Amino acid sequence: MNVFGIGLPEMALIMVVALLIFGPKKLPEIGRSMGKAIRGFQEASKEFQNEFQKEAAQIEEAVKTTAELEPKQLEATRKEEA
Repeated sequence: MNVFGIGLPEMALIMVVALLIFGPKKLPEIGRSMGKAIRGFQEASKEFQNEFQKEAAQIEEAVKTTAELEPKQLEATRKEEA
């Protein structure tokens, strides 16, 4: 088990230190607040990723449209010159 580069022995040590510092009554409350913070960060990350993908798709569509129109415009310009 390896979370964020921290193995099981390190996690156990962190939990013991947290228990000594905060006490058994405060520890569940701290765990809940940390869980909420992590969940909020994950939701914000997903939202950012979705927004980025949507913008990338719009840019890709604009590039495709421009690539399709450009040869037609060049052809029209050649015909006007002739």
